Amino acid sequence: MNCERAPRILYCHCQYAQVVSAEVKQAVLRELAATGVAFDAVADLCELSARRDPALAALAAGGGVKIAACFPRAVKWLFHAGQADLPMEETEVFNMRTQTAAEIIAGLARPEVRPNLPRGKVTAADAPPVAAAAQN
Repeated sequence: MNCERAPRILYCHCQYAQVVSAEVKQAVLRELAATGVAFDAVADLCELSARRDPALAALAAGGGVKIAACFPRAVKWLFHAGQADLPMEETEVFNMRTQTAAEIIAGLARPEVRPNLPRGKVTAADAPPVAAAAQN
């Protein structure tokens, strides 16, 4: 008998930084709510990290977790700054800044976690892509 638990899902609304498009946030939240799957929603991971909210530690200690927020490297370091390191091999982060709502919902719906947290130090490969307009 397989007793594995489904991964927890965390949705960050990125309320204060406002770096995620409102359309993507609303679509992901609407689709998550429509699925009937249990998930945690927070106003802003940055705020939780700054306050070292115990909810971060509970999420990090709870086994597999899928997070809809922003860049995986940012999420990793927000949890670290909040004194709640995520288990790298049990965490998958979906980037609402660069992925479509459909991609995020499909990934959240998968039963398995596909770990994608960067290991070690942040490198140039972790940087967001440079916009073509900024290169000129």
